[in-house]
Amino acid sequence: MEEEHIPKYFSLKRDIIQKIEMEEYAGDLPIPSEREMMESYQVSRITVRKAIDELVKEGYLYKVQGKGTYVKSDENSQDLFAITSCTEDVLRLGLQPSKRLVTAEYIPADSKRAKTLHITTDDRVFRMGRILYAQGEPLNYTVTYLPEKLFSGIDQYDFVNESLYHVIPRQYGIRITKARRTIEAVLAKDEIAEYLDIEEGMPIILFGCTTSGIVNGMEVPIEYFKCYYRTDKFKFSINQIR
Repeated sequence: MEEEHIPKYFSLKRDIIQKIEMEEYAGDLPIPSEREMMESYQVSRITVRKAIDELVKEGYLYKVQGKGTYVKSDENSQDLFAITSCTEDVLRLGLQPSKRLVTAEYIPADSKRAKTLHITTDDRVFRMGRILYAQGEPLNYTVTYLPEKLFSGIDQYDFVNESLYHVIPRQYGIRITKARRTIEAVLAKDEIAEYLDIEEGMPIILFGCTTSGIVNGMEVPIEYFKCYYRTDKFKFSINQIR
């Protein structure tokens, strides 16, 4: 009797999860189309979409524009301890990256940025905001702060087509050594939701990071960034060794 009171979308969700866990639906491969599911389960398109949308939010599935819905795999996840660029992560997943520059300007350092980057509020920082796309869909939005005193003229580079982590050592002779990251779950609001093309209030992952490098023989903070990741598009991992 209880089965009769379970919403149809919930039953469909449960069946899809079971197929994922039994590997009938394999990682990074598409699940059946909406029409196929409608015919197979004898349910409406609304029911299918509700089940799929919830599984996307819960991290079981992800959508690729124009291609369909895929099973999220543990194989292709970003190592939280690796210092790599976001573009490198997308390429490693076999996807086509692209970027859009939202803002690029010198601004006075506020107290928080000055303290983090070991500069004063009389100094300026170069602030750069970029949206990273994978296969044409927004994956993350990153806003980066770099001390002008270390990176004079960095505003002249085309960071839509160039990698910041290639420019730093090649043009400024700074060797990146380590990064300290923080991670938290937040809700997408205002322009962040707009940049990521998601609804306001959707859960996303926020990284804060201070990157250090060798400047004149000393290790100093060279970069601070905040990166907002869509949780329906990416998975993160931590490799531990005992």
